[in-house]
Amino acid sequence: MTPWIVEKDDHIKDMKNEATLQNLADFNNKSLLIVDDDNPFRDRLSRAMEKKGFQVIQAEGVKKGIETVKIKKPGFAVVDLRLNDGNGLDVVKKIQEVNPSSRIIMLTGYGNIPTAVAAIKEGAIDYLAKPADAEDVEKALLANPSKKAAPPENPMSADRIKWEHIHRVFELCNRNVSETARRLKMHRRTLQRILSKRSPK
Repeated sequence: MTPWIVEKDDHIKDMKNEATLQNLADFNNKSLLIVDDDNPFRDRLSRAMEKKGFQVIQAEGVKKGIETVKIKKPGFAVVDLRLNDGNGLDVVKKIQEVNPSSRIIMLTGYGNIPTAVAAIKEGAIDYLAKPADAEDVEKALLANPSKKAAPPENPMSADRIKWEHIHRVFELCNRNVSETARRLKMHRRTLQRILSKRSPK
């Protein structure tokens, strides 16, 4: 009997989650602009989002992103905050200028949360910490503004979120400490110390 109750509760949770998302088929403009200078990450995300039905356009920086926005007027966008040739906020502003109804997600590192909040003021609907996966991006892009998900009963602590983010990047870097430290802009020894500890509550 207990397993049935758990299964039923999970089904209810799934239904609630679905209710907070809009259907991509309901959007006339399914074009998705992904602006990121991390080529492997951008390619992986692009392939995954294409499988979900989005019409993906890629750009590696601010200049190319703005040029693409003028031509394509994307219905959706995922923009990295820090780009080699400038600030992703400039792309967000241009998207809002040519297509105010576009749904924009900002990608950011943990140290850039205040700037990500500024991006929302410029027109982004949400921000995600890198490296975000396709499931997170899809949920953010299709979130129903009129049906916000209820806050979690027992949210993770900030220390736990940071710990999980670090380990996630570590795994994506094939457990290479030096590469992980470089991407997180951390000292190698500091990273090793964090990786050796148990997860905080």
